[in-house]
Amino acid sequence: MTEEDGDGAADDLTIDAFYDAVEAAERPVLTASQVARETGRTQAEARADLDALSADGPLERVDVEADPVVYYPSSWGDLAARERVVLFPTRRQVVVDQPTQYTRAMLADFAHLVDSTGTEPGTRGYLYEIRQEDVWAAPFEEFPELLARMRSVLPRRSPHLEEWVENQWKRARQFRLRTHEDGYVVLEADREELMGNVARQKLDETVLQADLSDTESWVNEREIGHVKRVLYEAGYPVVDERDLDSGEPLDVELTVDLRAYQADWRDRFLDQRSGVFVGPPGSGKTVAAISVLAAVGGETLILVPSRELAGQWRTELLAHTDLDESQIDEYHGGAKEVRPVTVATYQTAGMDRHRSLFDSRGWGLIVYDEVQHIPSDVYRRSADLQTKHRLGLSATPVREDDREEEIFTLIGPPIGTDWGALFDAGFVQEPEVEIRYVPWRDDEARNEWASADGRERHVAAASNPAKADEVRRLRERHGDAKALVFVDYLDQGERLAGDLGVPFVSGETPHHVRQRLFEEFRQCERRTLVVSRIADEGIDLPNAELAVVASGLGGSRRQGAQRAGRTMRPAGAALVYVLATRGTSEEDFAQRQMNHLAEKGIRVHERTVE
Repeated sequence: MTEEDGDGAADDLTIDAFYDAVEAAERPVLTASQVARETGRTQAEARADLDALSADGPLERVDVEADPVVYYPSSWGDLAARERVVLFPTRRQVVVDQPTQYTRAMLADFAHLVDSTGTEPGTRGYLYEIRQEDVWAAPFEEFPELLARMRSVLPRRSPHLEEWVENQWKRARQFRLRTHEDGYVVLEADREELMGNVARQKLDETVLQADLSDTESWVNEREIGHVKRVLYEAGYPVVDERDLDSGEPLDVELTVDLRAYQADWRDRFLDQRSGVFVGPPGSGKTVAAISVLAAVGGETLILVPSRELAGQWRTELLAHTDLDESQIDEYHGGAKEVRPVTVATYQTAGMDRHRSLFDSRGWGLIVYDEVQHIPSDVYRRSADLQTKHRLGLSATPVREDDREEEIFTLIGPPIGTDWGALFDAGFVQEPEVEIRYVPWRDDEARNEWASADGRERHVAAASNPAKADEVRRLRERHGDAKALVFVDYLDQGERLAGDLGVPFVSGETPHHVRQRLFEEFRQCERRTLVVSRIADEGIDLPNAELAVVASGLGGSRRQGAQRAGRTMRPAGAALVYVLATRGTSEEDFAQRQMNHLAEKGIRVHERTVE
């Protein structure tokens, strides 16, 4: 209740009092009547105070059609001078303003970072959600350990939330895969009704080949991935306790010091024996993966999407371990040797004529680089290779077909540190991102777009001739910066490269020419390259200080993060310009891609080019 002055009038509503009402109501958005109920005001008094706060800036007011006016904080980070954690148990959400790195680390063990907003490092408000899959993958041996972690960071206990979390924890441990003493694989359920009503209803006789008991079935080994995926989708993750290959022993010593979070990633992986390292470009996922290789100490297969990336892995392994060249080799279209550490492309590993070779070898560890590709039909065959340890790497494990959950069922749960924490700690420099809305150069180009349909209309907007003018202006403005200009269309890339007098690198560029141009860029012998989608992922192009996305806005959220990520490294601020033709679908595409970056803590600005 609010205090009253001598005349009996309620004190003016403060932003802190509104924040207390938010917490008491367990809703991040409130109406005047809800604020009145929580603060002891009349509805008219509450509305007047809320409108005053809205006019002054701390609150946002939204008139929702067919609903009352609602109010919410303009910035969670402005609501307190210290860290504050607010729990919304019925929604299973947690809002933290000005979170410490400790709090972020604690929450990451059982909650998913949904959004990070704010204008300056240290003032961001973080929104977390506790999902089924986060509880399933929580890195604890017993439920009391998870419960203790939750109670250590949440501001108050919620029996309702804790009961839900405990139910999810138990749900994730009711099916197990194990190896029978005679060598075949058995699926075991905790209860008869689970096996009969869930597993045997959803998996046919080609998968469950025979019933061994009311709670056990003999599993077709070729369908292990299918079993995990189907039961996961049914809400029952499978605990994999099979006796898998450990591989021939391999004595490897790491020759580089790990950052604290990289060591934490490694240790969490070793506890789970499977998982996906998720972090921004430049955060050192490759080095963390090499530390896992050294810790596992078994022969290792590393799967990559391209030959360029295979060569980079070989270089990194030689640079950061005591392995010699005789112990590492590549297996792809240009080279085919298997060594204690073998780097192969997904395409080659999935081919029938090579598959038996990879199947016959005992791998202690398989690393899946750019693991977001695993759900695709071409890549997923490699997920059936047998190993005791599976490690995926990805900056952005999102897919536009919403099949990212398959990444975690086939490979393992996510392990990582949120992007904002790495920016704030200075491990990775946050790029400055700006969407620039470009007008049509002339009526002819606009009319060509207006008369087109479907894909042709999108290509016309992406290839707007005015973008070439804007690319030249930006390149001249930042004349000393090393620059990458991204395009999705070969014709546009060739035109831009000709205008700028620089090379265009695409999938049609011969492999040896690509390697030479990328190396010249790394060594600062070239300061500008126009690149197609071939540079979106995997290829290491360090110290790119300027990125201009001339086209590609019909691409995925992941593509937006990957292209911005070409500039994200431990030192040196970088600029990312995203060009979108004004008044076309490119505006929506740009905002969608950049919102994905904003959720990760990157500030995104917008500007209209006159």
